[in-house]
Amino acid sequence: MAYIYIALVDTPGIFASMIRGFLKQRYVHVVISKDVNLTEAYSVGRRNPAVPVIAGFEREDKNKILRIFPTAFYRIYELPCTSAQKQRIMERLEADYRRRFRIHYAVCGLPFLVLGIPFYQKDHYTCASYIARVLQKNGIFVSQKHFSLVTPKDFLEYGGMKQVFEGPLSEIASPDLNFAWEGVTAYGKG
Repeated sequence: MAYIYIALVDTPGIFASMIRGFLKQRYVHVVISKDVNLTEAYSVGRRNPAVPVIAGFEREDKNKILRIFPTAFYRIYELPCTSAQKQRIMERLEADYRRRFRIHYAVCGLPFLVLGIPFYQKDHYTCASYIARVLQKNGIFVSQKHFSLVTPKDFLEYGGMKQVFEGPLSEIASPDLNFAWEGVTAYGKG
C-alpha cells in the first residue's frame, strides 16, 4: 500500500472569499503531494502567492505561502493507492511541472462549473479539476462527476481518505523542519 496526500487549504483573500461563498465551506484550494510534509506538492493556483491574477500549474512552496498568508490553515488527507498508481501520478505531476507554463487556470470554465455543465478547454483547470483528472486517469475517483465539475468540496466529502492533520500551516512549514507525524492527532499536535 502506498499513499498520495491531498491538502485542503484555507487562505485569506477576496478570490478565496468568493469561492468560499460559492462552495459554502472553509477549504477552497486543493493540493496534491507525494508526502505528508508537502515537500513536493503541486496545484493549479497562484504562480506567486501574493498575486492572485496570475495562475497556473505550480509546485507549492509552503514557506513562501506562510510568509504571504500567516493564517493559512490546512487539512491533510492520506489517500491510499498502489505503488504503481503513485509512481504514475508522480510522473504525471513532474512532467506537467516541466511544461507548467502551458497549464492555466480555467477562468472560462468557471461559469460552466457554476451551472454544472462539464467544460474542458485544453490545459485549463481549476485546482480541484486538475487533481481529479490526474487521479481519474490512474483509477482513483474522488467523485463520479466529470473532472471539470469537481470542487474542493468533493475532496472534503470523499470517504476514501484518512485525515492526518488539521491546523495552521505554521505547524508544518519551516525550512529545517521535517515534521514528526508521530503524536499528531487529526487536529494538530497531540
